[in-house]
Amino acid sequence: MAGTGIATSFALPMITGNVHARDSAAKPGHLKSVSRSENINRAIAAYDALQQYFYKENSKLYLEEYPNQSDNPYSYVWPFSQAMAGTVDLFGIRNGSVGADYADDVQDRLDALELYWNPNKDPKGYDSYVRPPYGGGGDIFYDDNEWIGLELIQLYRMTGDQRFLRRARQIFDLVVHGWDDDPSHPKPGGVFWTQAPWSDDRNTVSNAPGAELGLHLYQLTDEDERKQYYLGWSKRMYDWVNEYLQAPNGLYWDHVNMDGTITKWIFTYNQGTMIGVNVLLYEITEEESYLTEAERIADRALEYFGKANRLFEEDMAFSAIFFKNLLLLQKIKNNPKYLKAMQKYANEIWQNARDPETNLIKRGDDPTHLLQQSAFVQINASLAWVRPDYINLA
Repeated sequence: MAGTGIATSFALPMITGNVHARDSAAKPGHLKSVSRSENINRAIAAYDALQQYFYKENSKLYLEEYPNQSDNPYSYVWPFSQAMAGTVDLFGIRNGSVGADYADDVQDRLDALELYWNPNKDPKGYDSYVRPPYGGGGDIFYDDNEWIGLELIQLYRMTGDQRFLRRARQIFDLVVHGWDDDPSHPKPGGVFWTQAPWSDDRNTVSNAPGAELGLHLYQLTDEDERKQYYLGWSKRMYDWVNEYLQAPNGLYWDHVNMDGTITKWIFTYNQGTMIGVNVLLYEITEEESYLTEAERIADRALEYFGKANRLFEEDMAFSAIFFKNLLLLQKIKNNPKYLKAMQKYANEIWQNARDPETNLIKRGDDPTHLLQQSAFVQINASLAWVRPDYINLA
């Protein structure tokens, strides 16, 4: 797209390291120890299946599920954003030519992403469904836009391309617009989940990743006034979640309803994004209390989801976000238990939730969902990153 769009080519990061054995087959069976090259091979296998079964080459869009049983010919933007995240994570692997191999694929994701962008709304943002001529568009969801903003931050950190930073700033302005400024509401404040008229929820997932986005922008901005804007709003979102959605066990509930009641679901991605916010606040302020809080949430979440098979009952897309935020903490603390938990999860999924004939995630007779296959790519690809590169994660 011309002008302020982001769907044009970009510079590649420097890729260094040893060439991996791309053609070596991933071996089935229980793997007590998994090498980096094996994680790379798994990520490539998962991605190749994603492209074979979901990708619509003419439009550069994806199916929502395979086999497609939806009335929609293409996916909503939330699953698309996770397919884009998997592609970006592959692009970030610095091992021989692996990352560079996916530059064109990242460009294809950026081209398709523009098909969701609604320039007619004020403020602008990504619609929940693809816009004409491919679809009728949809409502704006703040969390959908936040995930995309974080992916653009990751691309900016990897490439230095200012277009990604400009669009991420637009998205953060949209998130601020979503703040509930009516003081008469129960538990006032917080970013709404969506602009759709059928929901007035204010969620951990519409506030914590918004705070993450703002804190990344703070780190990447030189102008003092803008820095204070990003930091001030990010802390406001963070404080709201802590005040109203932290459970007695120290983890985070899902959302506040407009009558003031709380829906007390506990999901992995809500814990992960709050870990990420605390890590970023520690980096910005150098206050140890934030790092201590990130470690506390991580320990409590690993304990909670490690019981009664809870982790494997979670949506894999939620868990991919959780684990990638653990890597943000790993960047600072280098605690082996974080990577150990992530690798253990990846091994279990590879062994027991993957169809070895297709490399698709399978759960019984249900179709494979784009969200799950994309998360499968993300988890294996980000496990193949090395710790010095975690500075690029968002």
